[in-house]
Amino acid sequence: QVQLVESGGGLVQAGGSLRLSCAASGRTFVGYVMGWFRQAPGKEREFVAAIRWSSGITDYADSVKGRCTIARDNAKNTVYLQMNSLKPEDTAVYYCASRFGPGGVTTASRYDYWGQGTQVTVSS
Repeated sequence: QVQLVESGGGLVQAGGSLRLSCAASGRTFVGYVMGWFRQAPGKEREFVAAIRWSSGITDYADSVKGRCTIARDNAKNTVYLQMNSLKPEDTAVYYCASRFGPGGVTTASRYDYWGQGTQVTVSS
């Protein structure tokens, strides 16, 4: 059983930084895609970033490109999302997700496993 546990959210002022963590367990993640999504109140869940576990290839939403970095630590089975220059519009619940295999990484419905989410609030 795959489990994903996020941590690292919190309240930060605009321009600040946060690092989110996603501890993954239950299997080896070779061949998996690990993604970060976010959902603000009244809005749909949207793609933020993804990394292919085996190759390390990354993808980013245009809204966070240049401000966020996704990375994985194989030894710790953990995926990180470093977020810099945060803006009030980054306020949302951030979710870690995973799925197996090739293909597009930006569609939430293609992911099989989800964490419980961690709240990020950016004050102006």
